[in-house]
Amino acid sequence: MEKLIYEKSSEGRTAAVLPEPGVPEKKLEDLVPPDLLRKEAAQLPEVSELDCVRHFVRLSQLNHSIDTGFYPLGSCTMKYNPKVNDAMAGLSGFRDLHPHQPEDQIQGALELIWNLEKAISEIVGLPHVTFQPAAGAHGELTGLLLIRAYFEARGDHKRTKVIVPDTAHGTNPATAAMAGFEVVEIKSNDKGLVDIDALKAALGPDVAAIMLTNPNTLGLFEEEIWTVQELVHKAGGLLYYDGANLNAVMGLVRPGDMGFDVCHLNLHKTFSTPHGGGGPGGCAVAAIKELEPYFPKPTIKKNGERFQFDWNRPESIGKVKGFYGNFGILVRAYSYILANGANGLSQVSRDAILNANYLKQSLKDNYKVPYSQPCMHEFVMSGSTQKARGVSTAHIAKRMLDFGVHAPTVYFPLVVPEAMMIEPTETESRETLNQFISIMKEIDKESIEAPDTVKDAPHNTPVKKLDEALAARKPNLRWSPDQ
Repeated sequence: MEKLIYEKSSEGRTAAVLPEPGVPEKKLEDLVPPDLLRKEAAQLPEVSELDCVRHFVRLSQLNHSIDTGFYPLGSCTMKYNPKVNDAMAGLSGFRDLHPHQPEDQIQGALELIWNLEKAISEIVGLPHVTFQPAAGAHGELTGLLLIRAYFEARGDHKRTKVIVPDTAHGTNPATAAMAGFEVVEIKSNDKGLVDIDALKAALGPDVAAIMLTNPNTLGLFEEEIWTVQELVHKAGGLLYYDGANLNAVMGLVRPGDMGFDVCHLNLHKTFSTPHGGGGPGGCAVAAIKELEPYFPKPTIKKNGERFQFDWNRPESIGKVKGFYGNFGILVRAYSYILANGANGLSQVSRDAILNANYLKQSLKDNYKVPYSQPCMHEFVMSGSTQKARGVSTAHIAKRMLDFGVHAPTVYFPLVVPEAMMIEPTETESRETLNQFISIMKEIDKESIEAPDTVKDAPHNTPVKKLDEALAARKPNLRWSPDQ
């Protein structure tokens, strides 16, 4: 076999001293079938522990993260995750649980989930909650499956359509289609809100639901939400709330009070748990009592002082995930809610709104802001002015990396050309926001005086500007030692 060559490897070095296995070689052959045993030792790099640690820490530092810099990724709510939440999830009574343990050994975990259900129910104004879905889009699918089961149980099989405004969260149309519905898109009006006339035209006996993000992806609150819910309910449909933007209204207004029948919440956005980088998400789905019979099983019920799983749910849509959600994320979310309390959660939303409006007002003279009314927790501005100079939004986003700032969400929502969706969250200081304002003004100035500096960016990152078209068509996803 050809010997592999590693960049960091020196024969004889080791990062660990392992004890003898304590199993005679012959005994090992009895335990493991010979055809499964290696004929030759694995060709692994030989490095010291220090070299190994430095290698992986250096790799980790190549990634941008909320712990290292500003991360204004619109609609994603990349807020700081307090480390106390990690400490709570690391308590041995939570950390060392096994999903197959019997109920009498996991009473603390079940009680935490039960209490978190009650807290989320109060925050969103809907009586029933499940945490089984893994993350946001999975929660959307679960919510729409509840809606489908509800109409099927009523024998109302003609409701096959879901209305999705063009300012909805990006995954909504795909989720609706995946749940078996036909997607009907309606346009927004000149204020960036649901066009009531377009909604009236789309409603009918074949509509099961409307999916709304409120505030929407433009960062604007749907001022006519009460009219929307009256129209949809009068037509026999239900309202689905995409909770991606709950960080703007948490503690201020509840989806249930707006007339929504079912919603999902991203625990890894609003409730300050790990987000992105392939890590675990977390999701709550809440609904009115009419949808509760169809919830994924098992649910958790309380008998006296004991908690148990309830599997006897004949109308349930079934399991949507193995075991019961990402439990460590639930612990973190519960810790966050307890630490903030009711007043703290509402202050989170107020500060998020304040930060977003501060940025919007500070940058409106340099970048086009298509909607003039105050925003909620995020806002969308356009790079169309800079585009006319030959500098696109993509160029601006890459130039931001040179200043140690992650790019915002770009080219979404589609209703704004050259869109940049910016969400500062509540956790950023005024100093950080002022630094970001200065960076954006500097890039605007460069688009006039030195456009090539912006167009050739990034200059300071470990990986410079890539050929994105080639990367999309011929991605190289596997390292090999001859490269």
